[in-house]
Amino acid sequence: EGFSSVKCFLSLYRFQACVYFASVFQAMSCGIHYLASVFMAVTPNFACGLPGNVSSVLFYNSSASSIEDIWTLWTSTENYIVVQLENGEIWELDQCSRSKREASLDLAYEYKGNKSVFPCSDGFLYDATKWKSTVVTQWDLVCDREWLAKLIQPTFMLGVLIGAVIFGDIADRLGRQRVIWFTSAGQFVFGIAVAFTFDYYSFVIVRFLLAMVSSGYLVVAFVYVTEFVGIKARTWASMHVHAFFAMGIMVVALVGFLVRTWWVYQIFLSIATLPFVLCCWMLPETPFWLLSEERYEDAQKVIDTMARWNNISTPCKVSELCSVQQDDLASGRTGDDDTSSTKKHNILDLFCNWQIARRTITVWLIWFTGSLGYYVFSLSSVSLGGNEYLNLFLIGAVELPCYIIACVAMDKLGRRNTLIPFLILSALICVLIMFIPQELNILIILANMAGKFSIGVAFGLIYLYTAELYPTIVRSLAVGSGSMMCRVGSVVAPFCVYLRSVWIFMPLLLVGIMALLSGILTIMLPETLGKPLTNTLEEATEMGRNKKSFSKKTPPAHSGAALEKVEMFGQERVSADK
Repeated sequence: EGFSSVKCFLSLYRFQACVYFASVFQAMSCGIHYLASVFMAVTPNFACGLPGNVSSVLFYNSSASSIEDIWTLWTSTENYIVVQLENGEIWELDQCSRSKREASLDLAYEYKGNKSVFPCSDGFLYDATKWKSTVVTQWDLVCDREWLAKLIQPTFMLGVLIGAVIFGDIADRLGRQRVIWFTSAGQFVFGIAVAFTFDYYSFVIVRFLLAMVSSGYLVVAFVYVTEFVGIKARTWASMHVHAFFAMGIMVVALVGFLVRTWWVYQIFLSIATLPFVLCCWMLPETPFWLLSEERYEDAQKVIDTMARWNNISTPCKVSELCSVQQDDLASGRTGDDDTSSTKKHNILDLFCNWQIARRTITVWLIWFTGSLGYYVFSLSSVSLGGNEYLNLFLIGAVELPCYIIACVAMDKLGRRNTLIPFLILSALICVLIMFIPQELNILIILANMAGKFSIGVAFGLIYLYTAELYPTIVRSLAVGSGSMMCRVGSVVAPFCVYLRSVWIFMPLLLVGIMALLSGILTIMLPETLGKPLTNTLEEATEMGRNKKSFSKKTPPAHSGAALEKVEMFGQERVSADK
């Protein structure tokens, strides 16, 4: 049924299909910029710099004429390099300090005599075998400045959080089209600007702005395509915005493999979606937003354009749609819920009683866990051993089938019955990885792909499940607050990955615990498959208390009924003309 809906969408709604694929193509740039730092901020092998020219180098029993020949033998941060300068001085180079041997004439690795310790005032020497330049080597973000390198990804994710809030609100006020124009251009401009920043602080600031517009585009793009796509294909269309994000991760792996200088790498990533920036001005405003702003003539123009593209001889008339809306509003005024519909709701309504409060805590935990697991598996992929570029590519590629599985399972098995096993499965995979011997790189990579797949399924369906769990009066508030917890998880994820330095399995342990707890708590949530959307908090509470008997259909909410009728009206016209 799901595949037939998509085929129907592509064949009958050509205008919507073009708008959809143009919009989600730019979602690749969001995936690109979100994960770009995994290669841009790599810390290669390094050692303290020298006060003179090198004549010979010794590393254990291996000797060489230059330090570049020694990097392939470097296996631990506890190692040091013995260097003899042209003036005869012998130095021991550690990562964050250097020692001068006081009375040594022979070049030997072991030395028991007196040594004078000096700081790394002459800079650092970096291994350029894999990367010619990274932001770490550019600004010496090592040793006492290492914490600055570790702030690069968290500050980006903080920009993601703030951008989602700001541009989501602006899109409701000024329209989706303008925000899509601005954020698309902003991704290109700020993406290029990052490559030409002159110091660490300007780099972080521009990346923060890039994060804001990238997040803003992703949030508004979800709303934009949802308002254009018909009911039948809406679930599939919204879920597969994530698939294009995953393709962006695959592009990062490919460009990282081909380009090894960070600022050139950043430029190539930024121009990857330049075609959309050049043509995004042709995207129209959504008729739903135009109707909500009472811009009826503009809405009629968009509807007429859609009709021409879709070969519809009798397009919808705005006057007819407005009469539908007026009738719906009139019936709403005579209803019993007039006072409750006009009441302003806030975050406390998500904790109005024990049933709803428990549901909110569980949903927030799932949002947080999904985001945390998603980025922990993604960011950790380059540290699994083997080819880090291939690892990241596979971690992105495994998402493509996971969203198809999620769409099919949530329609066949139900939302809760899909969410529970995949959350628990991701927890079990995290535990399994801890028992795999470190020398079995291929098995470790496959297990991490399985973990990313399972957490991706859960992360993909929680958006729709949240919307169905709450009544109309607080639905947007519930989804918005859940999305905020998702952003918090993305900010915490980089710090979680850094805990590998404490214990290599610490990130997986934390994700596993959170996933297991989320899976257990999800058992107490009601199933929403085939259930009517609730309108009031009382109905939502009753759905949780009596899952089996809640089958009485309720009418759609007054605030959304007009739009549903408008959409159904347009689809009936398409079917009739076809």
